[in-house]
Amino acid sequence: MLMQTTEDSGSARLAALREELKKQGLDGFVIPISDEHMSEYIGAYAQRLAWLTGFGGSAGSAIVLADRAAIFVDGRYTIQVREQVDGRLFDYQNVPATTHAKWLAANAPEGARIGYDAWLHSRGWADAVSAALAKKGGALVAVGSNPVDAVWADRPAPSPAVAVVHDESHAGRSSAEKRAEVADWLKAEGLDAAVISALDSVAWLLNIRGTDVERTPVALSYVLAHADGTAELFIAPEKVTPELVQHLGNAVTVRDRGAFESALAELAGKSVAVDPDYGVAAISAALEAAGANVVTTRDPTIVPRAIKNPIEQSGHRAAQARDGAAIAKFLHWLSVEAPKGGETELSAVAALRGFREETGLLRDQSFDTISAAGPHAAIPHYRVDEESNLPITPGSVFLCDSGAQYLDGTTDITRTVWIGPGEPTAEHKDRFTRVLKGHIAIARAVFPQGTNGSQLDAFARQFLWQAGLDYAHGTGHGVGSYLSVHEGPQRIAKATGGQAGTTQELFAGMILSNEPGYYKAGDFGIRIENLVLVEPRVIEGAEGEYLGFENLTWAPIDATLVERSLLMPEEIAWWNAYHARTFELLAPQVEGDVLAWLEQACAPL
Repeated sequence: MLMQTTEDSGSARLAALREELKKQGLDGFVIPISDEHMSEYIGAYAQRLAWLTGFGGSAGSAIVLADRAAIFVDGRYTIQVREQVDGRLFDYQNVPATTHAKWLAANAPEGARIGYDAWLHSRGWADAVSAALAKKGGALVAVGSNPVDAVWADRPAPSPAVAVVHDESHAGRSSAEKRAEVADWLKAEGLDAAVISALDSVAWLLNIRGTDVERTPVALSYVLAHADGTAELFIAPEKVTPELVQHLGNAVTVRDRGAFESALAELAGKSVAVDPDYGVAAISAALEAAGANVVTTRDPTIVPRAIKNPIEQSGHRAAQARDGAAIAKFLHWLSVEAPKGGETELSAVAALRGFREETGLLRDQSFDTISAAGPHAAIPHYRVDEESNLPITPGSVFLCDSGAQYLDGTTDITRTVWIGPGEPTAEHKDRFTRVLKGHIAIARAVFPQGTNGSQLDAFARQFLWQAGLDYAHGTGHGVGSYLSVHEGPQRIAKATGGQAGTTQELFAGMILSNEPGYYKAGDFGIRIENLVLVEPRVIEGAEGEYLGFENLTWAPIDATLVERSLLMPEEIAWWNAYHARTFELLAPQVEGDVLAWLEQACAPL
C-alpha cells in the first residue's frame, strides 16, 4: 500500500525538494511515475511521486517550480487525485488536455533551468519539453542525481530477489528460438543490435521471471540482443543463480546491471534499435555519445510476445477456469455476508485473496484489487487502504476488479453486483444493461484482418452514447502470459490523445480485456470485464480473412442488475450461452452451497 502524505508531511517534503533544487541550480523538476524501464507498475524504490504527493495511482506525474507545483493525471484518476493530493500544494492538471510542455511554457520563468532524470523519461518527451522551454530562453537539464532521492531519507532499496527460469512447458517456445527470431529481424533491418529495456520484454525473450515489481513477475534487468543471436543480460549479481546461468546457456552473457551504461559505449559505430516508448532518454544519449547510430523503432519482441502461442493459449484457458471458480466462491460469499452488514472493501479483498490462495497455484495478484463500494465504484482505478476503507452497505452497488498471476496465465476480471436487500433503481439497471450490451457487442464482434482496436471501440460505447453517456477509460488492454496485466501493443480505445496501441492491427493469438463501464461521480460505478482471445473466424463465402473473439473469462454476471426489456434476442442468447458454459466449467470445481448458488446464478434469463 502506498503511503498518503498528510498536509504537514506533504508540505515539508515539497519544501525539502525545493531546497535541493536550489542546491543543484535548478528552477524546477519533473517527477513521473516511472522507472529505468518505463514500466507501468514500478518497484517501491521508484515510487517518487507517491512519496512526494500521496498519489496512489499507476499513471501520473508532477512538476515542481519554486513558487508553484502541479500534478498531472488522466481521466481515470480525476476523482482519486483530489482525494489523495493536497490541492493547496499542487494544482490539478488533466491529461491529455494539457501536457508538461504546455504547462511549462505557461508557468516556467524566462530562462528557467528545469531538471529531469534522463533514466525516467523517453527521448520524445525530452525533445518536446526542451523545445517548449527553448522558446522562453530556458533549458531542460538532465540531472546527475535525482533530487527527490536526495531528500527521501527512507527510500527503499531495489529488490534483491533472484531471477527464476520460466519453464518452456509454460512459455511454449525456447529462448534460443525467440533470440533467433530477433536476430533475423535485426539482419533484415540492417541493424547490429537492439536494446531490450522493457522488463516484460526481457522476461519473455529469455524465459525468465522475478519478483522485483509488485504484481508483475519480472526481474530488474536489461538485454542487448545482437544480430548473431547472442545476447547480454545486465542484472545485479545477487539475482543470478547457477540454475539461471545453465538455463541461459553460452549464447547469453551475464553482466552486472551497473555495467549497462558503459556497455552502450561498446556499440560505437554500430546501428542500434531503441524503442521510443521503453528506451529512456539516457540510453539514446549514451549511444550517441559513443558514436553509435540510434535507430528509433519498436522493440522487436513486442508483437511476437503479444501473439500467444498454442501452449500459452492453453495455459490461459486453464488459469481462467481455475480463477473463475475462485471468483464464484467469492461472489457466493459476498451474496451471503454483505447483506448482513459488517463487511468492508478491505474484508472483501482479503476474502477474494483467500479463495484464490485455496487453488494452491496463486503466485501473486496481477494488480491491487479494486474493491469499491458505493461512491468509490465511480473511481475507475480506485485502490482501497486503511484510510479510505468503506463499509459494503446493503442496498448498494459494489464493484470488484481483480486479477491473479498463475504460472500458466494472468487473469483480470471485473464484476459489479447489487448488494441486497432491496432492489436496484431503474437508473442502476439501465446503466448496467447499457454497459452489458456494449460488452456483448465486443464479445460477438466479427471483423476483417487488418482491423485495429480503435475501430472496435464504438461497439462498446454505442448504447451509452444513445443515452448521452460515456466513460473516460479504454475499452480493452492487452494481457500477458504470466507477465504484465497491461501488455501492449494492442488495445481497444478511442484513437484520441495519442493513446498508444489504438492503431495496432489485431492478430489471432492476442489477448485483450473487454471492459466497458459507466461512472456517476459520488454515487456508483459499473464495469463488466472479461478477457478475450483473438481467433480466426471461418465465414462461408467470406472475401478475405476474418477474426473474432474467443471468451476466456468465466464467472456469473449479476442478473439482478439487468433490465431485460433493453436486451435484444441475440443478446439474451449470448447471456444464456455464456452462463451455460460458465456452469459447465466451474461446477466440477465447487460444491455444496456454492454449487447451488452457481446453478441459480447461471440460470437463463
